[in-house]
Amino acid sequence: MLFAYFLQISNHMWLSPDDMPQPKWTMQDPWNENNNCDIAVFDRLVDCMEKRCMNGLVIDVGDGVKLDSHPEIAAPDAWSKEFLKKKLDEIRAKGIEPFPKMNFSCGHNVWMKKYRYLVGTPEYMQFCKDVASEVADLFGRPRLFHLGMDEEVTTWGSRVERNEKALWNFMYQMFDTVESKGARPWVFSDYYWHHPDLFEKHMPKSVVQSNWHYDVMDPRPTYKLVNRVTTYDKLNELGYDQIPVPSHFSNALNATQTMWYCKEHIDPEHLLGFNDIPWHNTTREEMYTHIADIDRFYMGRVENYPETLPEGHKVVL
Repeated sequence: MLFAYFLQISNHMWLSPDDMPQPKWTMQDPWNENNNCDIAVFDRLVDCMEKRCMNGLVIDVGDGVKLDSHPEIAAPDAWSKEFLKKKLDEIRAKGIEPFPKMNFSCGHNVWMKKYRYLVGTPEYMQFCKDVASEVADLFGRPRLFHLGMDEEVTTWGSRVERNEKALWNFMYQMFDTVESKGARPWVFSDYYWHHPDLFEKHMPKSVVQSNWHYDVMDPRPTYKLVNRVTTYDKLNELGYDQIPVPSHFSNALNATQTMWYCKEHIDPEHLLGFNDIPWHNTTREEMYTHIADIDRFYMGRVENYPETLPEGHKVVL
């Protein structure tokens, strides 16, 4: 099973100064043209992952790497391709498999710079294919490629919402793009919450699903977010492979509860693992929040999946 963490080298997934009006709370405040990914913090967190027996790392790339195909989107402090490859080698040397994530949702596309305003055009489609292809090559034709696509419907960070035909035409082209690089497409599943009929109609079974729910795992019919919790059950009934994504963003026990719920409600052959997502920047200010997240995820694994820990591993709480 995959027990993976998530780190951002790009923080430009949310709002920029030209998104008006901005809510009082944003994922990045104040706006900064740099991503400010602290390399020493990144390295320390990878070390923490190794100590907590994690075997996967999803890296949010965005504008955090200077790509040959579209250098114009790179943040001023973006990593070079050579530096990223060096970090990927270091990660693999610790027994951790790195996976790329590039979010192509209209709700999380600030990293695209000018292309976010060209959604639906041939230029936009070519841009998306270009960057996904180049990143897949950078990661050495990875087993999985995370395409994001969360909050495509709510689009709180964008003025654009694609209709059924436009969205699925785009999705199929992106699925084909990463599959041509030997990777299996991977997306967030919250589109199902809003359009279950269209999801069932269009979503291929080959695409790995990551449903998410960061609050208390309460599936009672009276609970206001029941559709998020029981989406795990529905995706299982429909035959999708899943990698649930717990987060301690609003519930300190979310990983433990998510693992328990999914162990009870998802068939083992469809449960590929878990991906803990902190939704915090890779900075010194957030470092101890990350470390606490990694510890909580580890404790959830110890409690629910102790048999997956390496042979001879001594549990340390």
